[in-house]
Amino acid sequence: MFVATLLANPARADLDRATVEALRDAWGGGHARWLNPGIAAEFDIDRLPENRWQVWEGLQGIGIDLVVQPAEGRRKRMLLADMDSTMIGQECIDELADMAGVGPRVAQITARAMNGELNFEEALLERVGLLRGLPESVISDVLRERITLTPGGRELIATMKANGGYAALVSGGFTAFTEAVARALGFDEHRANVLLAREGRLTGDVARPILGREAKVQALHDITARLGLTPDDVIAVGDGANDLGMLGLAGTGVALHAKPSVAAQCDVRINHGDLTALLYLQGYAVTEFA
Repeated sequence: MFVATLLANPARADLDRATVEALRDAWGGGHARWLNPGIAAEFDIDRLPENRWQVWEGLQGIGIDLVVQPAEGRRKRMLLADMDSTMIGQECIDELADMAGVGPRVAQITARAMNGELNFEEALLERVGLLRGLPESVISDVLRERITLTPGGRELIATMKANGGYAALVSGGFTAFTEAVARALGFDEHRANVLLAREGRLTGDVARPILGREAKVQALHDITARLGLTPDDVIAVGDGANDLGMLGLAGTGVALHAKPSVAAQCDVRINHGDLTALLYLQGYAVTEFA
């Protein structure tokens, strides 16, 4: 048994009954369940439709996300999340670089690294090197003035934790940011790279080992083993090439507003919804949100 979930941008709430029921009828699905009127609906189907990606493409054109997944085991016990451009709306290193006057150069490297065109570790060291000499106090300035939380993050974490779940933030960014974001959103733990500073200024380097793609996979293994869980118990979310390892290993790997080359490698793609989409995918109705 499979579940087909249709999702609209909550800001527009323009998922209409006709769209849901037309697809349900075309696929011979069961009763349509509205998880949030105008935003999320789902129905059961017996088999994986052969034309699901053609249908997905058509729905993308009208701003609707479609996910088809096995019905069994879709409610997860752990969230593993990327931070930059996932739990927050920015890339922290790009914001620091802008303050240092090298914003465009670093942003270009970031985009290529997240798209999988560059080695992540090498790209990180190159970008961090351009921050050498920046006052360490700039981190607080960026956090206060430039960082915004992605809509739905608090509801996602609070609801999963209220149902016995665990939330871990694993970033290729920096602990100076993950600590603040984890605290603000209610994550149980966080992992990231450590920006090195001396006498109040950034040295242009990070502590070793560097947390990249393989470190995110290792975090998934470490945390699930510690909690007595398996990778199937995890819903992971990210947007960049360095997230692909954990997205592929998790029971449900969600490419959220991901780079095209990343999304193409994932079965679960959310391009219009916000982070509450991860709750709807697990079958939570809005009335169950914490």
